[in-house]
Amino acid sequence: MSKHSKSQSTFAFENASTNVAASQMRNALNSLVDSVPPETDAKERERFEHNMDSFFSLFRRYLNDKSSALTLDWEKIRSPSKDEVVHYSSLPDAPETNKAFSKLAVLKLNGGLGTSMGCVGPKSVIEVREGQSFLDLSVRQIEFLNRTYDTDVPLLLMNSFNTDRDTEIIVKKYQSHRITVKTFNQSRYPRIFKDNLLPVPQSADDRLDAWYPPGHGDLFESIVSSGVLDQLLEEGKEILFVSNGDNLGATVDPKILNHMIESGSEYIMELTDKTRADVKGGTLINYDGSVRLLEIAQVPKDHVEEFKSIKKFTNFNTNNLWINLKAIKKLVESNTLQLEIIPNQKTITIGNSEINVIQLETAVGAAIRYFNNAHGVVVPRSRFLPVKTCSDLLLVKSDLFNLQHGALVMNPARFGGAPLIKLGSHFKKVSSFQARIPHMPKIIELDHLTVTGNVYFGKGIQLKGTVIIVCSDGQKIDIPNGSILENVVITGNLQILEH
Repeated sequence: MSKHSKSQSTFAFENASTNVAASQMRNALNSLVDSVPPETDAKERERFEHNMDSFFSLFRRYLNDKSSALTLDWEKIRSPSKDEVVHYSSLPDAPETNKAFSKLAVLKLNGGLGTSMGCVGPKSVIEVREGQSFLDLSVRQIEFLNRTYDTDVPLLLMNSFNTDRDTEIIVKKYQSHRITVKTFNQSRYPRIFKDNLLPVPQSADDRLDAWYPPGHGDLFESIVSSGVLDQLLEEGKEILFVSNGDNLGATVDPKILNHMIESGSEYIMELTDKTRADVKGGTLINYDGSVRLLEIAQVPKDHVEEFKSIKKFTNFNTNNLWINLKAIKKLVESNTLQLEIIPNQKTITIGNSEINVIQLETAVGAAIRYFNNAHGVVVPRSRFLPVKTCSDLLLVKSDLFNLQHGALVMNPARFGGAPLIKLGSHFKKVSSFQARIPHMPKIIELDHLTVTGNVYFGKGIQLKGTVIIVCSDGQKIDIPNGSILENVVITGNLQILEH
């Protein structure tokens, strides 16, 4: 079959549909603004109205993108040049008395809940090591930095409406520490019904699941509109180091900070080498002569396997980013940032029905093409240590890492990278994980661990080589205290009887 381009009548029909959808959305958003209770604080009312205006701009771009069917031309994709991606090993060491820290602020993306790991509240308060949470470790790292270099690097937390209240209470415990913690909220946007593209919420105070935080690409708009960016500039800050709150490898690196200042770059993205576990991660490319982030959602279906290849696209985005604050202000105020829209489909329950909804999101990494002299730095894998699951939690709690001033450092006795750990659904929730593995096994010599089914670990266990434990349905396996498991497969049923 030959491939026909759209006819003029098709374009006219789609433009008319787009205009109707935009008009209906504008009217619905105006109604939401009108529904704000009269007793609401003026600043809150203004912020809500600003959110609805920003969402409308995003929605209108979404409609236009849909009707124009803009896609990347695969033939134009090139590998980035040596200037566009440099290796960490080529960066010069930073001066020992590094004055660059006075120009730095650190931001953790703190909008996520711990629900995927069975926890209530912000994910950043999950205990990860020696009774300390993600947030505790971040505070310890920066407090150590401030003491060591006699500087004042602040910690910023970008919260969502889901995490803001709990975080505000939690950060009070750091008031006596040598660190300034600032928080601000990202936008709150309405989810839209998939079938009619109208907002789910009927009023400004409608149920929580009618709204969503629009992804970390909202950082730019929110840090400016909250007034936090202007505060940082007044304090002499120039560079923002951004990372995911659950990436325990994302510590302040003086070499990258110094390189950013010396190179005059407005934006640096940390990349690390792909493994077969990272094949879906976004990567930097050269497209039409400029550096861009390529995400799997943008890849044509017939090129997805090529994108996943670790030979052609050798590294991926860690979401550790170094960004110039003045450049952010200039780009936001000139309305230049037009980040690719990621439609994320969800379902919510209304009455007894499951309803399909869409939330329009953007990613902070997609902004790289708007900044001057933007480039990637390929960093060691140790700077990418995310904790997304309880399998990751076992890794970071184990003897594989030592804790130094809030940072996890690979045990020098370990040879090679981290082992591959796969825990089954019985270990999905943190509470279940803690009940089944109350004492961390020693894994310094482990290569691969798979555990599925109703399995419990005793005290003083060592795992070496490849260990696979599969418990049959309806059965139970107890791994006895002091067991040394090396290159074994355990299946079926094994229970320790008390005498």
